[in-house]
Amino acid sequence: PEEVEDTSEPTKRDRSHLENTLKLNEDKPADDVSGVLQRLRKIYHSSIKPLEQSYRYNELRQHEITDGEITSKPMVLFLGPWSVGKSSMINYLLGLDDTPYQLYTGAEPTTSEFTVIMHGPKLKTIEGIVMAADSARSFSPLEKFGQNFLEKLIGIEVPHKLLERVTFVDTPGIIENRKQQERGYPFNDVCQWFIDRADLIFVVFDPTKLDVGLELEMLFRQLKGRESQIRIILNKADSLATQELMRVYGALFWSLAPLINVTEPPRVYVSSFWPHEYHPDTHKELFLKEEISLLEDLNQVIENRMENKIAFIRQHAIRVRIHALLVDRYLQTYKDKMTFFSDGELVFRDIVEDPDKFFIFKSILAKTNVSKFDLPNREAYKDFFGINPITSFKLLSQQCSYMGGCFLEKIEKAITRELPDLLGSIGLGKKPNVLSCDITGCGETPKNRYRKP
Repeated sequence: PEEVEDTSEPTKRDRSHLENTLKLNEDKPADDVSGVLQRLRKIYHSSIKPLEQSYRYNELRQHEITDGEITSKPMVLFLGPWSVGKSSMINYLLGLDDTPYQLYTGAEPTTSEFTVIMHGPKLKTIEGIVMAADSARSFSPLEKFGQNFLEKLIGIEVPHKLLERVTFVDTPGIIENRKQQERGYPFNDVCQWFIDRADLIFVVFDPTKLDVGLELEMLFRQLKGRESQIRIILNKADSLATQELMRVYGALFWSLAPLINVTEPPRVYVSSFWPHEYHPDTHKELFLKEEISLLEDLNQVIENRMENKIAFIRQHAIRVRIHALLVDRYLQTYKDKMTFFSDGELVFRDIVEDPDKFFIFKSILAKTNVSKFDLPNREAYKDFFGINPITSFKLLSQQCSYMGGCFLEKIEKAITRELPDLLGSIGLGKKPNVLSCDITGCGETPKNRYRKP
C-alpha cells in the first residue's frame, strides 16, 4: 500500500507556564507610580534640561528626552541576524500565532521594518509617520531619521495583558553582505536610539547563523556599556542533537568573546521559542527551565521599571554634565589662547584638531570625579564644533542666576542627591521580596537552576 503523507499540524505546546510566570491571569492593580513619575519629570525639567539645552547636548548624541519617554513602559528590544526567530518568539510570547496580527515569519529575511508591538484596546496597525507625530508617545524623536525611515516603522496595538506592562520592538535582521546605504536610512543610528532606551535587549541567534560579520560587530560596539541589559538567546535549540548543541554553544561564545568585553558575560538562554512541541529525543526539561528563567528575567524588568527609569535619567544627566564640562574646557582654553592679534578660527581649529595638546580631556579627569570610561569620543567634538561655533557658548561659571542658582550645581545635586533619594523612596514602598534576586539569580552568585534541591 502507498504510504500516506503525514499532513497533520505539528502539535502545539502547553502555554500554562507562560501565563503563570508572567502572571497574566492575576487581576492585581498596577502599581501607582504617577507620584514618582511626577517628581522625576520635575527633576529632569528643572535640573538637567537647562544645561542640556544650553550646551546643545542633543546635537552631540541626538538624544533629547521627551515626557512621553519618561512615562513610557519598559521596552524589550529583539536584535540579531535575519531569520533566527525574533518575530516567531514575539508571536509565541503573545500568543499571536494563527491570528490576523501575527508577525510575518519565514526562512528568508522577512522583517524589513522596525515593528513596535504595544498595548491598545483593539487590534490595529499604526503607520510610523502617525507614531512619530504623536508627542504623547515616546517615539516622536524618531522623526529626525527622516521619511525613508518612518516608512520602515510600524506600530501594532494588541489587547494583551503582558503589553499593559511592557512594549516589544522587533528589528530587521542583520544581513552581513548588505551595505548600510542600501537600507535607505541610518540603520545603526536607529538601532542606537532603541538600544539607549531598551530595558532588556534580546540578541537572538540560531545554530546555523553564528558567523559574526561587520554589521553584527558594529551592533555589539553599540551595545557597549549596556551589558547588564543584554541576554543572548540561542534559539531553535531543539533542532540539534545534544552533542551538536554543545559544540554550537561553544562556537557562539567563541565568536562573541572578542565583541563582549566584560568580566561577567551576558546570560545565555538555550531553548526553542515558538509554539510547536519540542522535537522528540531532545532536552525538553532543560529547554523548558531555560524558557521559564527567561520569562522570570522579563518579569524582573517589569517589576523594576521605575528603578530602571530613574537610573536611565541619572545616566543621561551624567553624560550631559560631562558634555558641559568639556565644552566649558574647550571655551576656557580658547579664551586663554586668544590674543588681540590672533585669528580666532585658526586658534580654535588647532584646539579641536588636537585636544590632547591642551590637556582638555585629561584636565576633566584630574579636576572632576568623571570616569575615563565615560568620556565621549574626541572625534565627536570635531563634528559638534563644526556646526556649533565655540563663541555661541557661555562658560559654566556664567550660567548662574540669582533666583535659579547655577546650572552645574543643580545637575550635580540631581545626580548625587535627588535621583538617589527618589530611588530610595521606591525601595521603601516595595515589598522586600520583589527586589530579591532569589527568583532570577540576578545577584552576585547565580544559582544553579538545574541542580535538584
